[in-house]
Amino acid sequence: MSHAGVSTAGPQWYFEDVVLEGVTETPAITVTDTHVRMFRGLVGQAGEDVGAVPEILLMCLSTGLGWRIPQPPLAVLAFLSIDFQFVRALAVGDTIHSRARTVVKRPMRDAGLIVEERDILDQHGDVIQHGRFTFLVARRPK
Repeated sequence: MSHAGVSTAGPQWYFEDVVLEGVTETPAITVTDTHVRMFRGLVGQAGEDVGAVPEILLMCLSTGLGWRIPQPPLAVLAFLSIDFQFVRALAVGDTIHSRARTVVKRPMRDAGLIVEERDILDQHGDVIQHGRFTFLVARRPK
């Protein structure tokens, strides 16, 4: 069953639940050569150097780590934009996690606009990537 394009099979985190300036952190994951090989295979770069971690892979892994935080998934209706900077490279064997902070929360008629600033950090706490994600998020059904 769905409401306004959002699955309601389980608990959802709606626009009203998002806290302005609220911070969430994901658990960590160590980037392995298997991650790199699988990613390169998916994007058609199977023969390239495994030691170099593709920058976009880290964004993908950190997004997946968001599913491991102890809150229901955000009821995203649309992914509107991404503005991301790759600060420095990461090597196989390094560990990453991400920290997101809600910097904009703007209500609209049937939904709301949410902007998150997100940092991907290594095991030393150094920022590897930084950027902003903009989402259109469902309002709580009445």
